[in-house]
Amino acid sequence: MATISEKIFSRASGHRAEAGEIVEAEVDYAMSHDGTSVLAIKAFREMGSVQVWDPERIVVPFDHIVPANNSTAADLQREVRLWATDQGIAHFYEGGRGICHQVFPEEGFALPGTLLVGADSHSCTYGAVGAFGTGVGATDMAEIYSRGRLWFKVPETMGVRVSGKLGRRVLAKDLTLMLVGAIGADGATYKAIEYVGETIEGLSMAGRMTLCNMGVEMGAKAAIVPPDGITEEFLVGRARGPYQPVISDPGSRDSEVEFDVSDLEPQVAAPFRVDNVRPVSELAGTEVDQVFIGTCTNGRYEDLEVAAEILKGKEVKVRTLVIPASKEVLLGALSSGIIEILVRAGAMIGPPGCGPCLGAHMGVIGEGEVCLSTANRNFPGRMGKGGLVYLASPATAAATAIFGEITDPREA
Repeated sequence: MATISEKIFSRASGHRAEAGEIVEAEVDYAMSHDGTSVLAIKAFREMGSVQVWDPERIVVPFDHIVPANNSTAADLQREVRLWATDQGIAHFYEGGRGICHQVFPEEGFALPGTLLVGADSHSCTYGAVGAFGTGVGATDMAEIYSRGRLWFKVPETMGVRVSGKLGRRVLAKDLTLMLVGAIGADGATYKAIEYVGETIEGLSMAGRMTLCNMGVEMGAKAAIVPPDGITEEFLVGRARGPYQPVISDPGSRDSEVEFDVSDLEPQVAAPFRVDNVRPVSELAGTEVDQVFIGTCTNGRYEDLEVAAEILKGKEVKVRTLVIPASKEVLLGALSSGIIEILVRAGAMIGPPGCGPCLGAHMGVIGEGEVCLSTANRNFPGRMGKGGLVYLASPATAAATAIFGEITDPREA
């Protein structure tokens, strides 16, 4: 018997891999963005490496600080561009294409049964298609650049079984926050979370990406949704090549926890921990200075769609920033009229990218200011020194923007 993770590592290492074993495995695709490529390139050169192992299997999207916010960022980005050109990197995406964790699946690099590694902790997002996606540091990425291989400890698998139908305006993000709060920031340390059950099977690919994106907020090495028909539908016209989906054998998971979300209400993570999660009813009325809808967690089309549904014909009370996760998302929202609805409501629309999520630019908050964000982290200083960040769904964010205080979207 073997889990999805064990099967993927068995293929990638060339021998049967079991949880707890350390293996050297071949990576299918590697990704680094404008923020982490700089350090990875430095380590690559310090190792004495001259040429990457396979320029067709390295993906470099610019997303974290785009457009560049100062001359230092511009110089560093220029250095990465030159390196990518010199190495013949086949998949370089200039600023404006979108956030790495959105572009990577959109462009068909994330495939079931594959081992995908990114120089960013939220690379666990790729597990939404049934892949083993995980983040590594810059030095490890330099090793992958050089050889296409890396040492891994095969993780144990924690099954998370969810049943029940999500209620009106209770979204995948609310489910995700509830799970983070229940399991805890270190409750799945170095484990592979495998999401199963009727609720998970009913989630769209966008919802699954939200769910897997925040696996690392529970300490997980990877977060995976077993591939199914929804996966296949998403990959039509996207997949870069053939793939072999794998699922866990019955009884192979090391542990399992169960949840029923039939009565789940919208959730909010209060400062300064992602697992400091409370029902929206307990925080309703908390005044905010800014609302931010976007990021690799909730900047997808259906996220903007639900925000537009709530904001249509209304006007925001506080500054509201909306940043689509990718060019594809932006174009879809433009053609459907979603962007017009958001702009008429008073929202500011930013270019596809990470925006203020990491506190770099385009929406950084000031000392003592409060932002309700659809992002994945609310640590001290995350969006600006001295600021306070609450995490919630796009529906809760849109409702909050209307009233200027945390609001239950079911009442908006």
